[in-house]
Amino acid sequence: MQIILPDFSQARVLVVGDLMLDRYWTGQASRISPEAPVPVVHVREIEDRPGGAGNVAVNVHALGAQAAVAGLVGDDEAGCFLKDALCRRGIDCRLLRVPGSATITKLRVLSRHQQLIRLDFEDGFDRFEATALEAAYRERLPQRGVVVLSDYAKGTLREVDRLIKAARQQGLLVLVDPKGWDFSRYRGATLLTPNESELAGAVGAWADEEELILKARRLVAQLQLEALLVTRSERGMLLVESSGQTHPIATQAREVFDVTGAGDTVIGVLAATLAAGRPLIEATWLANLAAGIVVGKLGTATVSVEELQAALEPPLLPVRGTVSPDTLVEQVRAARRRGERVVMTNGCFDLLHAGHVQYLQQARELGERLIVAVNDDDSVRRLKGKGRPITPLGQRMTVLGALACVDWVVPFSGDTPRELICQVLPDVLVKGGDYTPEQIAGADCVWAQGGEVRILEFVEGSSTTATVKRIRELSEPGAGGPKPVG
Repeated sequence: MQIILPDFSQARVLVVGDLMLDRYWTGQASRISPEAPVPVVHVREIEDRPGGAGNVAVNVHALGAQAAVAGLVGDDEAGCFLKDALCRRGIDCRLLRVPGSATITKLRVLSRHQQLIRLDFEDGFDRFEATALEAAYRERLPQRGVVVLSDYAKGTLREVDRLIKAARQQGLLVLVDPKGWDFSRYRGATLLTPNESELAGAVGAWADEEELILKARRLVAQLQLEALLVTRSERGMLLVESSGQTHPIATQAREVFDVTGAGDTVIGVLAATLAAGRPLIEATWLANLAAGIVVGKLGTATVSVEELQAALEPPLLPVRGTVSPDTLVEQVRAARRRGERVVMTNGCFDLLHAGHVQYLQQARELGERLIVAVNDDDSVRRLKGKGRPITPLGQRMTVLGALACVDWVVPFSGDTPRELICQVLPDVLVKGGDYTPEQIAGADCVWAQGGEVRILEFVEGSSTTATVKRIRELSEPGAGGPKPVG
């Protein structure tokens, strides 16, 4: 199928449902606790992201569409964060505080990109008065083209039937991400997006593909839907329309890394595409492509227009090793379209030693691609003095490019690589030593684009300058080293 990405800028989507805070604690787990047979995680990073209905709205916004979100939060710090995180993106927020309740929070502890445990903090919102939420919902309906109802069974959509009816009366499309076994609550919606487990709970198990399609068609007719989109993990998706047509769609996932929030991405992309005026089958294909991209990312994540465009185009084959600045920029753009995180560092790397290698390996762990920018011979001479570099630029770059942890090696001629860094704009800029982030060349450009600047410790006892000094001492007459000839 030939698909052209729509213009999302005029697409308007309203998301209502269960809001959550997804919290990630990340660190090294290098030992087992003496208190119990569990790993000890030294937490280095804490990151909070909108989850649930909030993640759907963020996915809509990430495509450049106009997103609004309404839901419930507790009267707590987590609720304040959710509101700030969503409003800061330019999303129209109507978050109602429920006194005496806590914001639904899911805390995940990770090490080496692996989830060790998830802790859920939730009481739900079964006691709240639905009138205020429905009023906020109805107020925003006239400005929207598509409505998404994101149901995680936490109580926000207790009266979901009234919300569906109100939107349909105004001629709006209503997409529902359902929960529970009673799908009759969603009667009259445009489309439901259950996964296979949720569908089986609602209609019963099936023996084969033919019976699955039969049960899906019956459900579409019973609930007066226009379509049912079943998400099937590694088997892709199945779209069943009220006309009886079925469209099996194969998965586009290249590597499944984390399925957290994939359903939010599917319904968000589906809604934004429909709101942009494209037909359901095209919207489904794009949602499937987006799912294949987002499962390759860690935690709740989004998909950009650039990543979708890359998935629709023949891929630019990645190259490794020594590259020019222009080729590097092209390769970085392609990496970003693939959803890869790009890390960049720089240095002279005159005599490559174990400290360098360990530092570069640590830098590479911060992303999927590592760039090493190398001082040319003249800039090394200005920085290090007469007699340096020991190893010419070409040889230094060849050795660095042979390391498994290094993807691209690029030279620069200035005293600092700021100009190159501001051109490449890595996701993470890394430097080793006793710097502060503000002292690192190019940090301002990286921060301006929302990137990170990290300081890594060098391995003690490893130094090119010390190595050169030792070699020279051993070469002096009487030092026990090689004697001069003649």
